[in-house]
Amino acid sequence: MIADVLSDASVRMHKALEAAKDDFGTVRTGRANPQMFAKILVNYYGTQTPLEQLASLQNPEARTLLIGPYDKGALRDIEQAIRDTPNLDANLGNDGNVIRATLPELTADRRKEYVKIVRTKAEDAKISVRNLRRKAKDELDALKSEVGDDDVARAEKELEQITKTHVDAIDTALKHKEAELLEI
Repeated sequence: MIADVLSDASVRMHKALEAAKDDFGTVRTGRANPQMFAKILVNYYGTQTPLEQLASLQNPEARTLLIGPYDKGALRDIEQAIRDTPNLDANLGNDGNVIRATLPELTADRRKEYVKIVRTKAEDAKISVRNLRRKAKDELDALKSEVGDDDVARAEKELEQITKTHVDAIDTALKHKEAELLEI
């Protein structure tokens, strides 16, 4: 019972950590990265669809990304979705077959804004992990009558250690992303 609660909490916290890392990837650095564009939602025949399902993303140069739609009819919708994406600032060129997205150089002020965005995403991930800890703690408290106070106390200490490990991993990923953003 206790092992199941701890295992479930650990798996969910790991998923929150991976989601945070994915979110960090959507914030641009000095280079074009297909991951920045992958989660852009495109209105494709009335359905919000991720760009990575509608087009191939290629990175021929450091600050350029080629977006080749699988359905040429979706070209305008894809271009509009990219234009509407905040904090991307991509210059788009459309030749009828592919969209060429060119990212401008980052200024020092823009880099600092991106660092703030990444810190907010990290804090959201930490809050998610803490909420998972609270839920697991409530489940452990519900087991007190079945397994005893000592076992629950040991499990809560282990839960705290699992939580600390995941929060530290989020902090490490944040430091890495900040260094990447501030690198010129």
